[in-house]
Amino acid sequence: MTRPDRIELAPASGARGTMTLPGSKSISNRALLLAALAQGRTELHGLLDSDDTQVMLQALRTLGIIMEEKGDALAVHGAARFPVQSADLFMGNAGTAIRPLTAALAVQGGDYRLSGVPRMHERPIGDLVDALRMLGADIEYLATTGYPPLRIGEGSAPRARHARVKGNVSSQFLTALLMAAPLLAAQGDVTIEVEGELISQPYILITLNLMSRYGVQVNRQGWQRFVVPAGSCYRSPGRYAIEGDASSASYFMALGAIGGGPLRVLGAGAQSIQGDIGFADVLREMGAKVTMEADAIEVSGVNVARGERLRAFDRDFNLIPDAAMTAAALALYADGPCVLRNIGSWRVKETDRIDAMHAELAKLGAKVESGPDWLAVHPIPPGSWRSAAIHTYDDHRMAMCFSLAAFGGVPVTILDPACVGKTFPEYFEVYSSLVQP
Repeated sequence: MTRPDRIELAPASGARGTMTLPGSKSISNRALLLAALAQGRTELHGLLDSDDTQVMLQALRTLGIIMEEKGDALAVHGAARFPVQSADLFMGNAGTAIRPLTAALAVQGGDYRLSGVPRMHERPIGDLVDALRMLGADIEYLATTGYPPLRIGEGSAPRARHARVKGNVSSQFLTALLMAAPLLAAQGDVTIEVEGELISQPYILITLNLMSRYGVQVNRQGWQRFVVPAGSCYRSPGRYAIEGDASSASYFMALGAIGGGPLRVLGAGAQSIQGDIGFADVLREMGAKVTMEADAIEVSGVNVARGERLRAFDRDFNLIPDAAMTAAALALYADGPCVLRNIGSWRVKETDRIDAMHAELAKLGAKVESGPDWLAVHPIPPGSWRSAAIHTYDDHRMAMCFSLAAFGGVPVTILDPACVGKTFPEYFEVYSSLVQP
């Protein structure tokens, strides 16, 4: 099926209504891998159907994991060890798939090759490989040192149970090591130490929460040392319901904040285990009214189409880097310059998001400044908006956050809108059902 090359969004005057979130990508891919490594059969409910989860599903099937659809659930038959000991695995551009799967394969041993799209081969994995080599894993770079594609050699059979990993590039490296650690715990404790500052800490809390649901309790000593006790192993929880994606919730919460609202989001709320639910605090700081329930959020705010403005911010976004992109788009409607700090991890995502946001915000008429780990956005004065074709860089979050630019009073064209398939294939249909022209 041919992907549409563009979609034009007409100027919007308001937004209100109710929507239900798709399942969380971060939780879905973690839950799939843990179910595959667990003893017993797990029924997963609310699993996200997207490009990234399809990558993980295909990889697990290739590795011999038996899965069957059962109504709205997916039943995964855990194998503890992957039955297939030699395979070529194509991982697309799914960081939440390639990194933990690399670690799980490396500590089990076998002959595996992992590759992806060209952008995946530009996304660093060297810190994870270094840590796995400390454990005794046999991993070879097949092209550029520090980046996929990789080969895990037949002699990969780690015996060590202590590793160190840098924390300042991607929290997914620590997640990968933590999820693989119970596979090494038969003979004793497995210890993982973090060097330097650990970024995106809430994503580690998701990992620890999921591991606990599957029977493994990790002893966390601050953010620098994690111990998986001897004898730990994954056991199926039987049934696990995946909550809605809090990162995706940020776009609809933002619609309520700039489109008047009320806009009600179902599927994630006060009981969420995802850090991006903290985007609600950003909206409150900007002047929106946010009501949080156990599994729902309702947002009402200003109406920027009538000239009303949100309050400007100067904020550290280390803990919510994905939702921070939504904040950058909202900065266009603030009453002064907005500064996003500590977002260096943007540079190793699906694209270099600092450079990409800088370029595309400027197309709309905004004054933008940026540095190694920060971005400053000056709001666009009324009447100064420029209609633009937004390049999305095959990055789902670029497409979704720039849909918010339709409130500037001029048409906005989103190029390659189908890139939202990575996490939210129906995004633009849901968006259109909530926005008034």
